[in-house]
Amino acid sequence: MTDKVDIEATVNGGGSTGQSGAIRWGISWGLRSFVDKSTIDRMRVAGLLTRDWRTRERKKPGQEGARRKFAWNKR
Repeated sequence: MTDKVDIEATVNGGGSTGQSGAIRWGISWGLRSFVDKSTIDRMRVAGLLTRDWRTRERKKPGQEGARRKFAWNKR
């Protein structure tokens, strides 16, 4: 597929690993209509068609962050 398609991607937010993973997922998701069924199955086994649904955990009230607590002193 190298000579058949031309891909230009623009991403923002997150880090370099997250951005590269998003680009990889978008490219593989877009190529599904251009490849045959066996290639789609191989892409699915390789984990290229699985979206990463992890998002940032929200800050909780009474805490410093999502999981970090305020420092507690006995005195």
